[in-house]
Amino acid sequence: MNQMINPPRIEIIPVNAPFSEQQRQWLNGFLAGMLGLDGTTPLSPEQNSGLMGPAGDGDDGEAPWHDQTMPIAQRMKLAEGRPLRRRMMAAMAQQDCGQCGYNCNDYSDAIAARSEARLNLCIPGGKETARMLKSLYEELETAPPAAGKSGAAEAKPVVQAAAAEPGRSRENPVSATFVSRRLLNRKGSEKETWHIDVDLETCGLDYVVGDAFGIFAQNDFGLVDQIIALLGASHTTEIRGKTLREVLISDVSLSPAPDSLFELFSYLTGGKEREKARALAQGEDPDGDAATLDVMAALQKFPKVRPHPESFVEALEPLQPRLYSISSSHNATPGKLSLTVDCVRYVIGKRKRLGLASTFLAERINPGDELKVYVQKAHGFALPRDPRTPIIMIGPGTGVAPFRAFLLDRKATGAPGKNWLFFGHQRSDCDFFYQDELNAMKTSGLLTRLSLAWSRDGAKKFYVQDRMREVGRELWSWLAEGAHVYICGDAKRMAKDVERTLVDITAQFGARSTDEAIAFVGELKKHGRFQQDVY
Repeated sequence: MNQMINPPRIEIIPVNAPFSEQQRQWLNGFLAGMLGLDGTTPLSPEQNSGLMGPAGDGDDGEAPWHDQTMPIAQRMKLAEGRPLRRRMMAAMAQQDCGQCGYNCNDYSDAIAARSEARLNLCIPGGKETARMLKSLYEELETAPPAAGKSGAAEAKPVVQAAAAEPGRSRENPVSATFVSRRLLNRKGSEKETWHIDVDLETCGLDYVVGDAFGIFAQNDFGLVDQIIALLGASHTTEIRGKTLREVLISDVSLSPAPDSLFELFSYLTGGKEREKARALAQGEDPDGDAATLDVMAALQKFPKVRPHPESFVEALEPLQPRLYSISSSHNATPGKLSLTVDCVRYVIGKRKRLGLASTFLAERINPGDELKVYVQKAHGFALPRDPRTPIIMIGPGTGVAPFRAFLLDRKATGAPGKNWLFFGHQRSDCDFFYQDELNAMKTSGLLTRLSLAWSRDGAKKFYVQDRMREVGRELWSWLAEGAHVYICGDAKRMAKDVERTLVDITAQFGARSTDEAIAFVGELKKHGRFQQDVY
C-alpha cells in the first residue's frame, strides 16, 4: 500500500464541541476519511449534494453523534440547531442494530415523516431515547405545516424492506421449532452461556451469515403470577380477548417500568405518593432507585395503588423482540440455525432479576416447542464479496457468534481466503467456547490463525486488544494485503479499545502519524473493510 503523505489537518468538528482535543482529532480524522477529504481539493457538486439532507433542508448530512459510547446528553448537544429529524436520529442508541426494524437514521426519518408512530422501538436506548423522542415528537406535532422545510414533516417516508414477506421483519414473524440447548461453559465459570439450535424447516426461512435472528420471548411465569398477586386480581380476568395471565406472559413488557405506569399511579394516589409518581413519570429520580424499577418493583414501591387490570395493562409497553447474532451458516446446515446466548441473571436488593429472552431460551422453552421468529437483514456486516479476501475477526465472549458462522460458511463454500480469529474470555479452562471446533478448524487450515486472550488466568487482566498489540506487525501485514476487519461484542469498551489499538498498530507498523492512522481506519470503514456488530 502507498503510504499517505502528511495531509493538511481538516477541521470538521469545531473547537467548542464537547470533546477532548484527542477525541476532536479522532473525529476530524474519521470524518475526513469517510468523506475522502484531503484538505486541498474542494468538494465536488456530488459531494456538496450529499452534504445536504435527504429533504434538501440544508443539513450537512454529518452525524458526529453516531457513536454508541456517547451519552445521550452529549449527542443531543451535538445535534443542536439541526433539523428535527436529525435531532431524532441523535436520540437513538446509535447501534444500527435493527431491533426497531430500521437503522437509526431511517427510524428517525420515519418518525419525522409520520409514517412510524411508535416511539418506543429503540430497545438499546431504553427510556432515555423514548422520552427524548416523545419530547421531539411534541415539537413535530406543534410545528406549522411549513416546518417540513426544516426536515420534519416533509421528510421522505421510509419503507421497511420486505415487511410483508413472512419471517423477514418484526411485523410479520413466523413459527420455528426450538430444538435444543447446551451449556458452553465448563465447571468453575462465572458465566452461563448457551448454544441454541432452532429448526427452520417448517417455516422455510433462510439467511446469510452476518444476519441477526429476532425472537419473541415470553415473560417468566413466576414473575407474572407475583404481579397478578400484587394487583389483587384474578388470573382469568379477560383483557383483549385473553386472560390477564396470558397477556402478561406474551404481550407486554415487565421491565423496565414505563413512564405511563407511574402516570397512571399518580391518578390513583395522593399526597407525597402522587408527587413521587409524577416525578418518576417525568423522568426524575426522587428516591435514587428509578433505574431499578421494573413493573413488579413499581407495584411494590406504591403498595396502596391497585389499578384495574385493564388500565394497568394499557399503561405497559408492548413486549419487544430480541435480536441475536446468528452463529451458524445456512450454506453449511440448511434449515438449521444456531445462536450463542449469554444468560442474564442478577440481583437487586434481595430479588433475582432475569433477562427476558436469554432465560426464556435457557430454561422456559422446551425442545419441540414453537416460537415466533424473524430474520433481520444485516446493516453492513457481511463477508467480503471476493472469497479470496483475508478476514480478521475480533469477537470475545458471545462476540464469537457471527465469526463461527463466517468460518462455517467459508468452509461450506470452499472460500480460499485466509481467516484470523481473536477470541477471549475470562478463563481458558472453562470459557473457551467451541474449543474443539476451533482447534479442528485450525488443524485443517481453515482457521489460519487463532489468537486467544484470557482476562482472569493471570494476575494481570489480558484482553483481545492486548493480544492484537503483541502481533501488531503480522496484523498490519494482513491489512496491507487487503484484509477486512470485523468486530463483534461490547460497544462501550471492547469495540472502542480494539479500534484504538488498530489505529496504534497502523501508526507503528504502517509508518504513519496518528492523524494519518486515524484517517486510514476511516478509509477502511468507508470502503467496507472495517465492519462492526456491537451492542
